[in-house]
Amino acid sequence: MVRLGSALIAIFAVGSASAFAPASQHAVRSTHVLQMTTTEAKDPVKVGVIGCGRIGIVHLGAINKAPGVVPIVVSNPTVSKAEDAAKKFGVAKFTSDAMEVITDPDVDAVWICSPSQFHADQIKACAANGKHVFCEKPIATDLAETVEAINACNEAGVKLMIGLQRRFDPNFLRVRRAIEEKEVGDTIIIKTCSRDPSPPPYEYVKGGGGIFNDMAVHDLDMTRFLAGDDPIEILAVGSCHIDKSIEDLPGSEAFDTASCIVRYPNGVSAMVDVCRQSSYGYDQRAEVLGTSGMIATDNVYPNTAKIYKNDYTGNADMPFDFFLSRYFEAYVTETEAFCESLVNDSEVPCTGIDGLVALVMSLAADKSAAEGRWVKFSEIIGEVYCSSPTECSLIANDDMFPEGFKPVGDITNLDKIVLPDVDQRKEESFGDKLKSMIWG
Repeated sequence: MVRLGSALIAIFAVGSASAFAPASQHAVRSTHVLQMTTTEAKDPVKVGVIGCGRIGIVHLGAINKAPGVVPIVVSNPTVSKAEDAAKKFGVAKFTSDAMEVITDPDVDAVWICSPSQFHADQIKACAANGKHVFCEKPIATDLAETVEAINACNEAGVKLMIGLQRRFDPNFLRVRRAIEEKEVGDTIIIKTCSRDPSPPPYEYVKGGGGIFNDMAVHDLDMTRFLAGDDPIEILAVGSCHIDKSIEDLPGSEAFDTASCIVRYPNGVSAMVDVCRQSSYGYDQRAEVLGTSGMIATDNVYPNTAKIYKNDYTGNADMPFDFFLSRYFEAYVTETEAFCESLVNDSEVPCTGIDGLVALVMSLAADKSAAEGRWVKFSEIIGEVYCSSPTECSLIANDDMFPEGFKPVGDITNLDKIVLPDVDQRKEESFGDKLKSMIWG
């Protein structure tokens, strides 16, 4: 029976590339520039948008301008917001029910911009209805449910793109290009920082999963994006300096400041620091030291004006003080990139696997801070068992579960629980690979 369980997992994973295959296989896709195919007339890709809050409106605006794509329905629980968005962008239909978007027979793809707790179920529903999916991160805050949602899309043969918008920021893309083209030699050290202008309210922090999940996850993903490789282990610490009211919250929710060291292959290390308050504005920078040079980004300002006085010389205004202002261009670009993928049936530039690995990294950071030790990412992966592609659970700490059913805790074994996505299947069909495994 134990062997059968292992065999089932192996069959579900036939032909899948390792989820922790070199990051460049996924991350390099993000450098694509919008180039819609115009050589032949195509029916427009019809899309629906779930969630008409701040992020949903940004994506809807970008969809409305992208060639070959047309929004036809939007939803929001407060239906007046959906109605306002529909009027603003000329969308024909609006509703308060997300399922009406997902089940609409005219919709080809769905943008999920709803609160995080709804993401996984909505992704699964989209897959069940044959809709391609763009979803803001996270896929889910639970690792098993994240795997289920990814596999639901991969099993249904629909595209899934995750919104990790910093990968589309022109500043970070320029650093990535410098690394790829060896402008600074071989990478030695990567540094990123994220410091918010002011701390969020207590209600936002409570139940948000902690500073590593709701804030540092973007920086952790960026280190992987810049390293072009997969991480090995992490050491993380956290503390509270700004908002003492959160100190009564559990785990890393009690932190408003945190630091991480991530080890990558070939001796490369990455350092991340995050803080929920920066007195001088929204601080978002990256730096890479190489064997023949260094490249670093500066913060982004509303303008380039500078003031010169006897007591001050510098920028006339503070950096952008809100993430939507700072990353507006990146949000638009990532939306355009998915539109391109839909119109041209090309590779998705930021996959479900990228979202999964980002979650693994944030969970490992949380575990490291709680236990005061280095944590290998394989420890987090080893907590997931799947009896089928869409039936997964966290069983590593369940002593009642048969030992043989527990997955091997190795970083390369994530491919045993994740099916190949629709773009990977184009290269070689699932059936061909299954036959190859059975018949040799």
